[in-house]
Amino acid sequence: MAKTSLAIQRTGLVTSVGLTAPSACAAIRAKITNPSETRFIDSNGEWIMAHEVPLEQPWRGLSKLARMAAMAIEECLEDIPQDAWRQIPLLLCVAEHDRPGRLVGLDDQLFIDIQQLLGANFSPDSSIVAHGRASMAVALAAADKLLQQKKCNHVLVAAADSLLTWPTLSVYEKADRLLTDLNSNGFMPGEAGGAVLLGPTRDCVELRCTSVGFGIEKAHLESGEPLRAEGMALAIKQALADAGRQMNEMDFRITDISGEQYYFKEATLAFSRTMRKRKEFFDIWHPSECTGETGAAAGIIMLVVLEAACRKGYALGTQILAHCSNDNGQRAAAVFQL
Repeated sequence: MAKTSLAIQRTGLVTSVGLTAPSACAAIRAKITNPSETRFIDSNGEWIMAHEVPLEQPWRGLSKLARMAAMAIEECLEDIPQDAWRQIPLLLCVAEHDRPGRLVGLDDQLFIDIQQLLGANFSPDSSIVAHGRASMAVALAAADKLLQQKKCNHVLVAAADSLLTWPTLSVYEKADRLLTDLNSNGFMPGEAGGAVLLGPTRDCVELRCTSVGFGIEKAHLESGEPLRAEGMALAIKQALADAGRQMNEMDFRITDISGEQYYFKEATLAFSRTMRKRKEFFDIWHPSECTGETGAAAGIIMLVVLEAACRKGYALGTQILAHCSNDNGQRAAAVFQL
């Protein structure tokens, strides 16, 4: 639980529907999707469909993650001289440690590879945030702490993740969690890289994060226990309390939901546990319907989409709730305002 004072000042994004933040956000706004056949076959003999990022060469593994992250970071920092990058901490969001098929090298080699591709170094205060889809909120809290301690003027939060490896896909396929012609209760795997530059709030119109909250859901996806969304409700309540807001004051929500009924049910239950006044309309955005399940990159995609919507004037209001969930029970929420 933490009260923050952060502004999103620049963004960069690489997805299957766009290799820059403007193109990807435009595609997501138009609800464009771009799934294609992978190299993998499911147990029914059908090609597994996924949202693959089209790059110049067929890179795989850490090489592709590094390039997606580097592209997003370069876009995000394009107006800042490289000499100044060494003063900016990089909080790199990656898959959680218990993610099936997690790549070796995420906690050390990926950061090195990204710096080599960019030809630049970041601040010694940089770190790896290995919390999967909840990484965005964890990184926001860490970035605010760095700024409050006056260790820097800006913090760069970046993410890179991909579910398009057989060690990962095979586990989800065996668990019937992939979206197929025979299974509507599943997600389509994807990959992405993203980056946002955070700084102290200024006297101008900008998207600000005012608080984050965290919770643990005991009835997580594979627990077998009845879901009551207590962990998500706790995260939302903490974020709202620190922001000095009520749920009914939020104009809309954005989430990392990628298609599974469990997470839609959780969002609905958490809403019923935290809403105390009736609202006629309370929309929920889920960019993953266009980009697929992108793991640790999902939260950064949410931030980039929010920033573009608020800056261009098509957001559904100025008070926004974001929330995300990990399969292991970790829950996080954040309140944003324009």
